[in-house]
Amino acid sequence: MKRLSYFVAIAMIALLGSCCGNETKGVKGVKHVVMVGFDGLAGNTVEAAQMPTLKLLMEQGAWTLQARSILPSSSACNWATMYMGVGPEMHGYNTWGSRKPDFPSVALGKNGIFPTFITVLREKYPEMNICSLYEWDVQGDLIDNKAASYHKHIPMGESRSREITDAFISYLKEQKPEFSMCIYDSPDCEGHSQGWGSEAYMNRLAELDAFLNEIIEATKEAGTYESTLFMVVSDHGGIDRGHGKTTMAEMEAPLVFFGPGVKKGYKIDVPVMRYDTAPTITYILGAEAPDVWRGRIIKEIFE
Repeated sequence: MKRLSYFVAIAMIALLGSCCGNETKGVKGVKHVVMVGFDGLAGNTVEAAQMPTLKLLMEQGAWTLQARSILPSSSACNWATMYMGVGPEMHGYNTWGSRKPDFPSVALGKNGIFPTFITVLREKYPEMNICSLYEWDVQGDLIDNKAASYHKHIPMGESRSREITDAFISYLKEQKPEFSMCIYDSPDCEGHSQGWGSEAYMNRLAELDAFLNEIIEATKEAGTYESTLFMVVSDHGGIDRGHGKTTMAEMEAPLVFFGPGVKKGYKIDVPVMRYDTAPTITYILGAEAPDVWRGRIIKEIFE
């Protein structure tokens, strides 16, 4: 009996070791990821902007103001790239407002869309609470919304983003999602109407920074702040009143990380592309990137 028990114990240890060896654990200390996106936030406008919250995240986290877009430097194709880990030549979203691929994607997930990081997280963690709120309705066609626990289009309207911010904060406090993102349609709106770097554009950056601060404070009230990794992302910059071409003002945008396991005050000194965002998110939360992705994990940001 003792001999049989010995062999059973050895077999169980071997089995557990095999299972653990194949499991990706993610970044230590991270239980939640909160991603805040500002459409059209140009990297070359941040230094002069009144954005104390964003700058504090940079000071205490890892950052670059030169994360480079794909071409064209337009909205839908870059957001798709951020979510899907590849460029337009593979996912097929190739225009400013693409709601579906302009030419066939090279691969499709079970929900009929090129695999996004939400697709991957859902497959890895069937019970994960995944939330996505966005002001631009096209976003809903890019994220694989069927894989999200909750997603909602909340237009900016007369509230100037008050409504989406309040809704996002309420969800963070009540549901404590493992992954959540709130994507604003500004300062792109002000860039197109008044110009990138204009007074209206810069004033809007200050307003958005205040919303970012409210979101961070909400995680403190929810008791999740210490285990939350925050990300601030953007799809492109701009020049004059437009974007879509190949100037660095249009192509470069901020990418900021702050939270458990992230280096403090670290300026990312390696090239970063828009499609590096998706594999970095899945790595943080312990899921493996699918083979079809081409982005790289920005491992330099972690301690």
